[in-house]
Amino acid sequence: MMKKIIAFAICILSYQLSVGQAATTTPPTTDPLQGSYTLRDRFQIMKTKSQTYQNYKVIKESVLDGVWRIVQDSLHGKQQTINQANQQIASLKAEVKKVEDTMKQKDASVQGVIHDSTHISVIGVDFSKGFFLTLTGIILAALVGALVFVLARMKVLDKSIKEKSLTISLVSNEYDEYKKKAMEKQTKLSRELQDERNRLQELRRS
Repeated sequence: MMKKIIAFAICILSYQLSVGQAATTTPPTTDPLQGSYTLRDRFQIMKTKSQTYQNYKVIKESVLDGVWRIVQDSLHGKQQTINQANQQIASLKAEVKKVEDTMKQKDASVQGVIHDSTHISVIGVDFSKGFFLTLTGIILAALVGALVFVLARMKVLDKSIKEKSLTISLVSNEYDEYKKKAMEKQTKLSRELQDERNRLQELRRS
């Protein structure tokens, strides 16, 4: 009874593992333990070559053991294939991650270049070039306006100074003229006084 259960389990396992494998032709009736057959082919060979007892198949233990070893080897091979595929997937993921990191670094570098090309740093303050040019233009315009105002103010002051200098010069000339006339008048009076003194002296002598 146990052998029948084992045989039935192996048949089911062999059938499940062989789903999807190529088996378009009827396998030859040879030894299921020999040759390079698929699991489905081996199952069909084992089923065909086994004897039938009522509704059961009588399969030799050596055949069952051999098929079981082949199934184990097949499972082991598939597991190795899966492991290799997982390793390749992990390697590809690592490469993709590396490429993504490289792309991020390049994007950051490009962003830095773009930022440097559109911004300027002045005394530690970061400005966009457009804003900096506008601010510089406003400052220059303010400086030019201040310079024009100062020049105009200096011109007005210079004119005022010239006018005051002219006024002072006129006043000084008038004062000199007045002083000159006063000196002449004083000299004239001194002479007249001296003449009167001389005349008095002459009168006293006579």
